Amino acid sequence: MAHRALPRWWGQATARSDRAVDESPGTGRVPAQARLGDVAVRLPEQTPVGGVVLLLPNGEAESERRPSAFSSASVLPLGRTLARAGRAEGLLVHRVRYRSRGWNGTEARLAADASWAAEEVVRRYGDVPVCLAGHGMGGRAALRAAGHPAVTSVLALAPWLPAEDPSAAPEPVAQLTGRLVLIVHGTNDRATDPELSYRLAARAKKTNRDVCRFEVHADGHGLRQYQDEVLALSADFVLGSLFTRRYARPVADALAAPPPLGLRMPLSAGFGRWR
Repeated sequence: MAHRALPRWWGQATARSDRAVDESPGTGRVPAQARLGDVAVRLPEQTPVGGVVLLLPNGEAESERRPSAFSSASVLPLGRTLARAGRAEGLLVHRVRYRSRGWNGTEARLAADASWAAEEVVRRYGDVPVCLAGHGMGGRAALRAAGHPAVTSVLALAPWLPAEDPSAAPEPVAQLTGRLVLIVHGTNDRATDPELSYRLAARAKKTNRDVCRFEVHADGHGLRQYQDEVLALSADFVLGSLFTRRYARPVADALAAPPPLGLRMPLSAGFGRWR
């Protein structure tokens, strides 16, 4: 498979409908409240909202700066793929616009913004299933905010997790109980150790059988080398977890397999083309 040094969205302008909802006023000040942005894929008229995906962009460990436009744009291919794939079922996709880009220690600000977004979905659309889908620090936020009652599934792409510290409490997993969870991680990720997501998945699997994890051989933090396969895997999982569509065989096998098999499932080249 040919290596793509840059993702396909590189250099493309964000759609006008996204900017109109998503941009902060040009004051340079950090917004006091997180917000929801659209992904420029609309539902057919008279189609009720059947489920919602909340896209959680990457962030930083410590920062008071405003959210990164680059990180926000980087989740658009995933959002558009999911919105188109689930259009018939009434799947709506929103990007979460954080208050700032920093996790900021015990504040866990990105997770708090994800929880707010799930609550906002309930306010707007009522009792619909929600999937939290995040990349990098957004993946950590998705995993941490999974305890919200509206959340039924979590998709964490290359989740940024802190290095394990024997003197500190481990990253929590109790909130994942009762949720369907998919973690996808490149084996050559230099931004966050893929072993950390494996260990978190292994702990979560002890109390929740509906956890699986795929490894993308030789791919990095951006998961760009096998972008098509990652998008197809994500769509398969999200539509299966929100609308009970039948999973592709590798996903079904990964969910059913005990550790370590179901947590080190290789993502095969061409996933999604043969289904």
